[in-house]
Amino acid sequence: MLEKLQHMEDRYNQLTDLLMDPEVINDSNKLRQYSKEQADIQPVVEKYREYKDIKQQIEDAKTMISEESDKDVIDMAKEELEELEPQVEPLEEEMKFLLIPKDPNDDKNVIMEIRGAAGGDEAALFAGDLYRLYSRYAESQGWKLEVIEAHEAEVGGYKEIIIMINGNGAYSRFKFENGAHRVQRVPDTESGGRIHTSTATVAVLPEAEEVEVEIHDNDIRVDTFTSSGPGGQSVNTTMSAVRLTHEPTGVVVSCQDEKSQIKNKEKAMKVLRARIYEMEQAKAQEELDENRKSAVGTGDRSERIRTYNYPQNRVTDHRINLTINKLDQVMEGKIDEIIDALLIEEQTAKLDELGD
Repeated sequence: MLEKLQHMEDRYNQLTDLLMDPEVINDSNKLRQYSKEQADIQPVVEKYREYKDIKQQIEDAKTMISEESDKDVIDMAKEELEELEPQVEPLEEEMKFLLIPKDPNDDKNVIMEIRGAAGGDEAALFAGDLYRLYSRYAESQGWKLEVIEAHEAEVGGYKEIIIMINGNGAYSRFKFENGAHRVQRVPDTESGGRIHTSTATVAVLPEAEEVEVEIHDNDIRVDTFTSSGPGGQSVNTTMSAVRLTHEPTGVVVSCQDEKSQIKNKEKAMKVLRARIYEMEQAKAQEELDENRKSAVGTGDRSERIRTYNYPQNRVTDHRINLTINKLDQVMEGKIDEIIDALLIEEQTAKLDELGD
């Protein structure tokens, strides 16, 4: 661990020099990259320097005790030692947690895609409930939410809704929502009172900046069409809706939420960039390690991650076997208890990997 910490301090010092280099100062991309890298490791380096300082003071006190003949000086050194030594272990624990690799996407905005899956009308209604849940949570965090694309179902809810959540650290909290969500409840249309099981899928993508994903204009086919509402009826006579097709990957994104074609294209580009970024990340991770899987699941959208049981007011997260009887609160956006438990599990697993 100390070798890693020393390496990080050396890199921190190197970055300090680079950030004063005129060549870097005049290159906005490098300046941003190096500034962010230094800011990311600064807390670890500061704690390591504090640790080294205390260890040095302990060594100095021990030397004083062994070499001094003055009783008062020795007593003073012993008192100092008694005060300093208990600080070492807590600092080592803090440094361990600070060394846990940070997800580079954690601070990013989020693009979330919610779709009704198995269960017909009830699945669409549940997709609408999840959208409301995430809207409430985003609001409680002071984050801004905007709809990019929505396909409402005739009975209510959504066949599909794509939203963007802008806020520092949004991805770090929402990334655990990626997967299939299952609901068990009695539908309003069920006269016999039987419990039905339906599912909705949630895809959580970090917003990608232009410098992270290179998309050439000649690789994109742009189609325009009129906006439509539930059931396919036209709600706008102008060709404001936009469909983007990225020819190399086959990724297709459409947006019709805005009345302006330009704004719809801007929103669609954000989703397109995020989806391609996700594909590139998944490929890189697969090449890095085909066998390793996260402690909280693979992140596969088809993986059932959570069950919402209405009759028992129960929510179960299957990745960490967490069950809480607060479904009514969860559906109002109070999901911190679940997210915090998933974060702890993730950090614990990463800490174990550091020790291997």
